[in-house]
Amino acid sequence: MDRHELLKRIATFPLLAPSLAEGLLAGDLRSVFKGQGIEADEVRHYELGDDIRSIDWNVSARFGTPYVKLYREEREMMVSLVLDCSASMHTGGGPLSRYDQAVLTAALMAFSAEQAGQRVGAVFFNQGITQVFPPRKGRSHIMAMISSALSAPASGRSSDLGAALTGVGRLLKRRSLVVIISDFFCVHWEQELGDLRRKHDVLAIRISDTLDEHLSGLGLITIEDPETGRRYHVPAGFASFRAAWSAWHEDRLTAWKSLCRRAGVACLALSTTDDAPTSLIRFFGGWSERRGSR
Repeated sequence: MDRHELLKRIATFPLLAPSLAEGLLAGDLRSVFKGQGIEADEVRHYELGDDIRSIDWNVSARFGTPYVKLYREEREMMVSLVLDCSASMHTGGGPLSRYDQAVLTAALMAFSAEQAGQRVGAVFFNQGITQVFPPRKGRSHIMAMISSALSAPASGRSSDLGAALTGVGRLLKRRSLVVIISDFFCVHWEQELGDLRRKHDVLAIRISDTLDEHLSGLGLITIEDPETGRRYHVPAGFASFRAAWSAWHEDRLTAWKSLCRRAGVACLALSTTDDAPTSLIRFFGGWSERRGSR
């Protein structure tokens, strides 16, 4: 999709109902990341119906009975977007490339943060960090980030997510929500993800494409790895190959989810065919529907 069409879509995001922004970042986000934007204040005895994730295990062990943490909200949290601009992101078999979907997702998160009165920053990376936007408030700041993202060339023959996460950890001086948007077609980032999670709340959004899920029976086709330039001739006409292709990608997705969960990171798989606003609302628990039922 060209820049003009992407901007037309992005232009509608600030016009979405205010409840979208509140649901994404001011309300249910804190229920997804238990403790996001809040600090432990005191403890009390556990009562039937309390969330077991609130149990303070150290205090409970000391007194021999369960205690839960009580929280007080911080006045402000920061949102830091980590956007993969590597060559593999600029691929896809439909109207939207992985990168198009990533930019739309990043823009939606940024506008939602702005609606909620939060500061937003961004880090763009491929083989290394290519651009840094310190967390700030304001529509002009968000539009500058979006414009830069849309102008970023498909450069970098590979992506170094690990280095990007290390850099983000050094840049952020206070606890923040870090949103990683990438296809995760890279290696050696697991340790850095865990290190970042120990100091910040992290949401990993994995962008996939329909070609990851299945290949059409087109006979012998040539595919190219955009980050190495290597070309492969694959027998897409064989059902056994198509099944193996789908299974390999499914195994990668399962492994990615497992790695995220072990690190304590919330994760969302988003396809280029998905509607980003709808998917994010569903992920954060359908805030608007629940709000209306109260």
